[in-house]
Amino acid sequence: MRMHRTILFVGRLLFLFIFVVFSVVFLSWEIVTYLGHGSLGKMPNNVTYSMGDVRRISVSNSLPSELGVAAVSSNAEIVDARPLIVKRYLEKYNSPLVPYSDLICQLSDTYGFEYYWIPAIAQQESNLCKKIPEGSFNCWGYGIHSKGTLKFENYDLALKSYAEYLKRVYFDKGLNTAELIMKKYCPSSDGSWARGVNQFIREMETGED
Repeated sequence: MRMHRTILFVGRLLFLFIFVVFSVVFLSWEIVTYLGHGSLGKMPNNVTYSMGDVRRISVSNSLPSELGVAAVSSNAEIVDARPLIVKRYLEKYNSPLVPYSDLICQLSDTYGFEYYWIPAIAQQESNLCKKIPEGSFNCWGYGIHSKGTLKFENYDLALKSYAEYLKRVYFDKGLNTAELIMKKYCPSSDGSWARGVNQFIREMETGED
């Protein structure tokens, strides 16, 4: 009788031990599964979000493989897509300004205006520098009048001069739309100047003609 009770007691202890071990393993598996595939959904290794085709944010997530360890590491990188947008636009029209895509965006940031103004006005004024006074490197038609032509030694100097000119003469005075700029830049226009500039801006932002 005593032997029977001992065997029964040991059996119950063994069953309880197996049950506890199984519960711990199952609970650990559930936790890891929930963190990897829970209410936020399954997270891929690399996720890319776009914002207006101007900036791209890449987020990388990784989960360790060790059992019972749950952690998420994220690395967010903001990538400026504007130079690529400008470059592709300039390449589309075989513009000699293609090598200056980065500089165009840098100057826009330096002087606090949108990246598309310099190429859009260049498109309107000179077909992106393909129709300019010989040896002038002046793609924007500014400083060109009956008294003479404003010339530069290269596109680098021309871009830097023009960016400063736009800020000082137009944006600093509240002339910050194509229509307002036109009234001072090209007052004789019937509106076609502003319409052209706006069209080129839309083309850059959407990638469509």
